[in-house]
Amino acid sequence: MGTQGRWLGRNPLPGEGCPTHCIPCRWGRPLSSEEVLKLLEASVVHREGALLALNKPPGLPILGSPGELSLSVLLPSLSRRLGLTAELHLVKAPTRECSGLTLLSSCHRATEQLQRFFTDARRRGQYPATYHAVTVGVPAEAEGEIRTGLRWQQQGDAGTVVPVPVPGLRSLARKEVKSTLTRYRVLGAAGGCALLQLQPKTAFPGQLLVHLTLLLCPALGDHQYSSRVGRVLGVPFLLPPEATPARTQVLDEELLGRLGLSPQQLHHLPVHLHLQQLMLPQGPLCAPPPPHFLHTLHCLGLPGYKEP
Repeated sequence: MGTQGRWLGRNPLPGEGCPTHCIPCRWGRPLSSEEVLKLLEASVVHREGALLALNKPPGLPILGSPGELSLSVLLPSLSRRLGLTAELHLVKAPTRECSGLTLLSSCHRATEQLQRFFTDARRRGQYPATYHAVTVGVPAEAEGEIRTGLRWQQQGDAGTVVPVPVPGLRSLARKEVKSTLTRYRVLGAAGGCALLQLQPKTAFPGQLLVHLTLLLCPALGDHQYSSRVGRVLGVPFLLPPEATPARTQVLDEELLGRLGLSPQQLHHLPVHLHLQQLMLPQGPLCAPPPPHFLHTLHCLGLPGYKEP
């Protein structure tokens, strides 16, 4: 069986070139809106009253650029497919790169109540969202916190998120920099990789991916920020963001072999960051990781997913 077949547990079809299952492309070709709608319809994990929860595949943006296929563009069609008469509104969702729980509501009041619940929970020192991540590298400490300021910075033609270790009071007051905090715990480690539980107390685009680089353990499949972690004789160190433009993540031959990937296929590898659980007023709501995430856990000998 070829490399691509090993990745998804079957032989590749003619013309397939991508070793992953992600949005907006599969096997090297763009997915149509009809194909994405079928995936979303099959990804419903919870439906009760006005609340609907999906297990979003990686790569699907929530808003997207004009003309780009996104969840918001597809919501009216998804509502009709699910037999809903009211319009769906976004309550909470992971970013484009991430997979996992996406909360939708057909009631404005319910949407506002849930968003207020999440805000109040963070103010009380709680962590309503729990992510799982596969990392290249193992944190020095089994558990801890990552605290830093974050800000947007223009880098070439695109924007990027950079850490500000000691943000000034003025920059915080002007909201040029936001203080961020993520709690982490190592759930398992094998062969220089780890499965981490991440619980952000703050919300900032790119927060978790940037925080993982500060741990010197970038997420597997992170082609945006992983270049900030360099290695000399196998020892990781942090590089300045200004000197590290985004590029395809670099993995050694041994890790590529364990994953069943060639260097040419690596840029198709999705980010292994999954919004696994949200704490709601009525209790926790969970979504299992996608097939590529579970397959990676198996390949690397990391602990598998279990319902809490």
